[in-house]
Amino acid sequence: MDNFYNAAVIWFIIGFAFFLLEFVIPGLILFFFAIGAWSVGILSLFMDVSINTQLIIFLSASVLTILLFRKWVKRILQAKQPSSEIEDEFLGKIGKAETAILPGETGKVDFKGTSWNARSEDVIQKGENVTIVGNDSILLIVKSTKTLL
Repeated sequence: MDNFYNAAVIWFIIGFAFFLLEFVIPGLILFFFAIGAWSVGILSLFMDVSINTQLIIFLSASVLTILLFRKWVKRILQAKQPSSEIEDEFLGKIGKAETAILPGETGKVDFKGTSWNARSEDVIQKGENVTIVGNDSILLIVKSTKTLL
């Protein structure tokens, strides 16, 4: 009977860990693994299930929820995100290239004390000031301040 409750508690803790990791590693994938773990935890509360069956249910529930609900949840979350706030905070602001950025390649830009991945169609040297002209999720699109003059 102790194993019965321990399995459920362990799966709930694993689910909670996945849930918290979703905030650290964005991408809306780990959230669904949390749902899979919680599904096994709930099942383990009512049934004594072997570890192999628990793992199969965990993986099945996680993959199934990713396939069925990820796009839908992402669309809902993006609709609630005010793009004007992002644009006001980033667009037109000046950052500094931490690495050289070549056209089609990703480099690093320091903006507001944080290092950001950045892409540019300009050749940008390390230490050069850049202007943020857009973003693609958490990737900044930048231009050399020399080309804007």
